[in-house]
Amino acid sequence: MLPPVAYGDYFAPVEELGEQERILAAVRAAASDHVKVAVVDIDGVLRGKYLDVEKFVSSVAQGFGFCDVVFGWDANDQCYDNTSYTGWHSGYPDGEVRIDLATHRTIPWEDGRHFFLGDYVGSTPGVEVCPRLVLKSVLQRAKEAGYSSKVGLEFEWFNFLESPASVHAKGFRGMEPLTPGMFGYSVVRQTHNQPFFDALLRDLRGFGVPLEGLHCETGPGVFEAAVIYSGALEAADRGVLFKAGVKEIAHRFGILPSFMARWNTALPGCSGHVHQSLWTADGERNVFFDGDADWRMSPRARSYVAGVLHLLPELLALVAPTVNSYKRLVDGFWAPTRATWGIDNRTVACRFIPGTDRSTRLEFRVPGADVNPHLAVAASLGAGLWGIEHGLELDEPTSGSGYTDERGARLPRTLAEATERLHGSAAARELFGDAFVDHFVATREWEWRQYCDAVTDWELARYFEII
Repeated sequence: MLPPVAYGDYFAPVEELGEQERILAAVRAAASDHVKVAVVDIDGVLRGKYLDVEKFVSSVAQGFGFCDVVFGWDANDQCYDNTSYTGWHSGYPDGEVRIDLATHRTIPWEDGRHFFLGDYVGSTPGVEVCPRLVLKSVLQRAKEAGYSSKVGLEFEWFNFLESPASVHAKGFRGMEPLTPGMFGYSVVRQTHNQPFFDALLRDLRGFGVPLEGLHCETGPGVFEAAVIYSGALEAADRGVLFKAGVKEIAHRFGILPSFMARWNTALPGCSGHVHQSLWTADGERNVFFDGDADWRMSPRARSYVAGVLHLLPELLALVAPTVNSYKRLVDGFWAPTRATWGIDNRTVACRFIPGTDRSTRLEFRVPGADVNPHLAVAASLGAGLWGIEHGLELDEPTSGSGYTDERGARLPRTLAEATERLHGSAAARELFGDAFVDHFVATREWEWRQYCDAVTDWELARYFEII
């Protein structure tokens, strides 16, 4: 039997539908004669294409070819010159993509077109660079240890009354936000933009990305959404599809969303928090919960959090993957700067939330909205499992400001520093494999080099006239 079409209450398991032929029959019976398929690249960006229905059907059994340049260039389609996985030296051959039927959903704003994600198996046997496969390997590690996991993602993002053409024409200056001023949790601002809010709530649910909450955050034109929790892989898929879906829905309203970690020095950044809990293999019992313990926090939860904190400086590049990520991780701007933990404390890296036996969980607050969701989930889950495996013990929680608690190591301040720590991390290589770590490190070294070679507005303002 095939795995579920999707987790949660929004899609029926394939077993209830019959066999895979039922899905393929639905695809063949659709009004559109093309199916949309996509893979998740190293930056968490969807790269995809339309396939003819019959090509799609044959691809379910055989896979299909996808140019491996999607793992050989950066977010701006500039080819890396420092990676061995692919490049001019290899001629950019096709890599194999295997369609994951468990990701099946339809796209409401494309007249119900069928959509699937694929696993990028690649062009080089034994070299695994696909973020979905990295996460799947961590989930296999959890399964072998007798655990399953539940994850829910939150994102903040800014919205502008702009288009891709207009912001490029303006040189990314003088952009008009959707709403003015600082008006967090405003019901008035929701009313001002009700058609957009309604479309997000309705169409994302129809896309299999149901929202638990949606509200205005503090800042001009900034929203926050919480995606309903699910199994870890489905949650990461929903994270990628959420960002892509928001951009596609917003375009209909003349709105341009941005998921940059921090786009303006004077304003707070945009988070990509990862709520997570560890459960028994059958998904029936939350192993983070202990009703008799302090804060209802089980010994395994303590070791899990200790693992996240211990490995965080080494794994930071996976959850803060851009140069801009580190402009968010500054003191006093609602983002953590130290490897600290606390009880319902929003100034620390790991906020433990005591609740019922169903809701007790960890909120990992380090990732920004620019994160690759699959790597954020893989990093935090992998580090937590590593902490349990090594029986790590947890210090007392931070009380008050996490910015001043010097017991927690200061996180790396730049992408270059974080990438160097990742490169030398034995734990990262154990959890994610040498091939992935080496490739990811090379892509971040490339990203830092592009930044170092660029002349910025800050440099012009500081040096142009005076020096």
